[in-house]
Amino acid sequence: MPTYDGLAAIWESSSTMVQVLLVLLAAVIGYCVGMLNPATGIARLRGTDLSAVGSGNPGATNAGRAFGWKVGVVVGVLDILKGYVVVVGFEAFGLHVPALVAGLAAVLGHVTSPLLRGKGGKGVATSFGAILAVQPIWAVPVLVVFGIAWAITRRIGLASVAGCLMLVPAALWFDDPTSDVVFAALLTILVVVRHRKNLQAAVTRS
Repeated sequence: MPTYDGLAAIWESSSTMVQVLLVLLAAVIGYCVGMLNPATGIARLRGTDLSAVGSGNPGATNAGRAFGWKVGVVVGVLDILKGYVVVVGFEAFGLHVPALVAGLAAVLGHVTSPLLRGKGGKGVATSFGAILAVQPIWAVPVLVVFGIAWAITRRIGLASVAGCLMLVPAALWFDDPTSDVVFAALLTILVVVRHRKNLQAAVTRS
């Protein structure tokens, strides 16, 4: 069986067409996995329309509000796994760039899920799963800043944005490959854009 390095070498030596097809495959798989929403599924099994509860967001935080913290934790873990599994799946074959694409696509699928008519979650947990799979060390500064921001604001959304803003600095600090820096930047943009209403509300309150 080829080693990881051997598989990575195969990717490097593949034709442009093959690489493009692998990237497209990663995007499709990532998006399809990401669009599955455990919070909404659990809510429907309980006969509840999650969009009519709390913030209406189909994510772990709102599921926790509706059904208790245990359900919130379960939803959070499942959302994290969506980002983690698709990245690890491609990394197992030495396909780093497709793995990055799969992670981004999973987050995009989560926030624009066609199963929810484009009104998906915020993408934080799925992003965190992708981060853990791509560069676990990034999680350290992200969680530290998240914790500080939450302690100051007591708002998960704002703390999530603050933590996510550490991704690019972390990638540059650890001298990671350019592809990883681009991944970090795009992931940050996705999360910030998805939280724009939270940011606008914070500015209005101040």
